[in-house]
Amino acid sequence: MGDVGKSVQAGADLAIGMAQVGLGYAGLSFQKQQYRDAKRREEGLMAEMEEIENTRQDVINPYEGVEDLTGMISNPMATLSVATQAAEFQAEEADISLANTLDTLRATGASAGGATALAQAALQSKRGISASLEQQEANNEKLRAQGEAKVMAARIAEAQRMQSADVLGREFVYGEEERRDMEQLNRLQAQITGQQQAQTAATQGVAAVTGSTIGALQGLGDTVGSTDFATRNSSGQSYSDFKKQNPGTTTSRKDFRGS
Repeated sequence: MGDVGKSVQAGADLAIGMAQVGLGYAGLSFQKQQYRDAKRREEGLMAEMEEIENTRQDVINPYEGVEDLTGMISNPMATLSVATQAAEFQAEEADISLANTLDTLRATGASAGGATALAQAALQSKRGISASLEQQEANNEKLRAQGEAKVMAARIAEAQRMQSADVLGREFVYGEEERRDMEQLNRLQAQITGQQQAQTAATQGVAAVTGSTIGALQGLGDTVGSTDFATRNSSGQSYSDFKKQNPGTTTSRKDFRGS
């Protein structure tokens, strides 16, 4: 290859080397920008996650509102009273019966035996009425107590149902809120991990581009060092040698190159 060909080749190598260095610097700037963008996005996501964590609901006790229902419990059978009204009625009727019998004896002059029999018959009749009234009163008292017990049981069951529904409702609301918060936190954590990986990739890219740029600079230096940039004429003589041989020459470098 002639001197001209060598010069052309050297110029091409020099241009390629400079282009490689330029591309290296551009790639380095791009990778650094990628790192900064990923870092900024990560910081924004971290702030958003911290905000969610700071505003999360407190842990609740769903049974906090449960009340003691023992105050609703009573023994209606304890209020059952002894039926004395019938006994009192019986005594009153016996007295009246005896008085009426005596009045009859006085008026008719009947014998004592007849009077006694009449009094006993009247008393026996009144006793039957008294026993029937006493039985009805006791039965009514028992029925009232049983009815009160059923009403009390129904009230307690309804109160328990309402308390259970309240507990389940509080648990449901708390669970749904917690699930939503965790979904948001998991989503943010995945995005943060992605940005951290982007930073790692950018850092590796910076290292790779830096290495290639250094190699391009070294190649450019080798090209410059091995290239003869002297101006020569068509015979291959350098302009400096020409001036040494012709100290008083007025030939310019441009004219010399064309000679």
